[in-house]
Amino acid sequence: MHRARTAFNILTPAGQQNFGSWLVRQQNSKIANDFVAASAVKTYNSAAAEPFLNGSSSAYVEEMYNAWLRDPNSVHASWDAYFRNNSYSSPPTLAPPPKHHIPASQYTGSSLPAVSGGGFSGPALGSQVNEKLIDDHLAVQAIIRSYQSRGHLMADIDPLKILNSETQIGPDGIPRRANEKVTRNYMQFGEHDMDRSFKLPSTTFIGGKEKYLPLREILSRLENAYCNKIGVEFMFINSLEQCNWIREKFESPNAINFSHDEKRLIMARLTRATGFEAFLSKKFSSEKRFGLEGCEIMIPAMKEVIDTSTRLGVESIIMGMPHRGRLNVLANVCRKPLHQMFTQFAGLEAADDGSGDVKYHLGTYIERLNRVTNKNIRLAVVANPSHLEACDPVVQGKTRAEQFYRGDGEGRKVMSILLHGDAAFAGQGVVFETMHLSDLPDYTTHGTIHLVVNNQIGFTTDPRHSRSSAYCTDVARVVNAPIFHVNSDDPEAVMHVCRVAAEWRATFHKDVVIDIVCYRRNGHNELDEPGLSATPFQTPLTPF
Repeated sequence: MHRARTAFNILTPAGQQNFGSWLVRQQNSKIANDFVAASAVKTYNSAAAEPFLNGSSSAYVEEMYNAWLRDPNSVHASWDAYFRNNSYSSPPTLAPPPKHHIPASQYTGSSLPAVSGGGFSGPALGSQVNEKLIDDHLAVQAIIRSYQSRGHLMADIDPLKILNSETQIGPDGIPRRANEKVTRNYMQFGEHDMDRSFKLPSTTFIGGKEKYLPLREILSRLENAYCNKIGVEFMFINSLEQCNWIREKFESPNAINFSHDEKRLIMARLTRATGFEAFLSKKFSSEKRFGLEGCEIMIPAMKEVIDTSTRLGVESIIMGMPHRGRLNVLANVCRKPLHQMFTQFAGLEAADDGSGDVKYHLGTYIERLNRVTNKNIRLAVVANPSHLEACDPVVQGKTRAEQFYRGDGEGRKVMSILLHGDAAFAGQGVVFETMHLSDLPDYTTHGTIHLVVNNQIGFTTDPRHSRSSAYCTDVARVVNAPIFHVNSDDPEAVMHVCRVAAEWRATFHKDVVIDIVCYRRNGHNELDEPGLSATPFQTPLTPF
């Protein structure tokens, strides 16, 4: 600036006079001629020779380029032709690139840099990247999707260990349940690849807040989420939002986390259910009662569904179920007075109340306080004949009617729970018919929770000889209902599944199925010879 001021003073001896007037008077001087020539050159360079991509027009061109990227038809045909000829690139910037991001213009080829740990490692910018890196990343994403789609096939859900396959040693020497039936041919990694970090896709939540995990940790978390005591079937659902909701519930780190008080509550409920069956077994040893021995966890499971639903705003629950476990449900879930139930075991006269049917066919209605949520809840169990699933449409109709008269157009206050046996759920047509009413506008109850007591035998029939499908719950796939298979010997896993099912119903107002895989400790009823009404693998479980 000082040099410019000095040069100006030299050119203008007058100092205070106007520079333009002085220059006109000095038209014949050499200084004036040189200055005019220099001005002409400057004018030519700035107006005629300057490219239009620089200067004040660059912002406009950049705006046109961004509009062309979004929609080529939104700009004039001349701009479209110009940009299609690859004669323009976005202007450079001095801003540092974001973490884990490299502009595509800075390297050649179609491969991405390899990711290792928290940064990039691999070829320098501008060099060709090894395509095996992309193949490895795609293989990891395929493995994640394989666990989500088929992990339930290898899940440890059978407490009798009959249908479960053996574990196999992985590339890192750790035994895992997932085999080629799950991962297909995508598992082509060796021990040296186990500590390599890979970027997690947006369709998984195993990383929590982490975006990169070593392959060893990815496999371990997927194994724990999909091949442990819970098998999740949900990838057939058409909604991405619903699939991601389920993924988050089961894949997030520490998804199954119960406090000490919650564990004590589960233990207390399981003890009451077991003690009730033991009391009836000794007190009325010669009576048929169709007990829950082998699936006592059903009582805490139902209470968890009721507690979660009550917390989410449900005020009335209507239930339908077959005869197995009905007495336990009436006593420990509905809190029906015990003296009324025990009266049914004695011989009744024709004029006595309740003499029209056997004790394990009768229902009840009761309103009580839920001590967990401190809210009132109305519970109703409809009566059911020997035809196991006959009450299903009755329950749905009763629920729909109560929702109608309460003005509950979204099913937020009234809901239904249906309990099933594994053989009846797969074999009786009324189940399929009732399922198809779930989404009809004039019949829907805005979501039903189906709880299947899967004791792996239908009266005397082995499931391998009773159905063609892999699971007894496959009928629910026709209505896009998620299916949660769970091992009955893991109470915390059962409670987590029931909690997720209740939240699913409250969130999406759609059906959901809980498949509690258990066993039947006695015969079809307590008076049957176990060797005649049980399959060979169940006979040793019953003492003679």
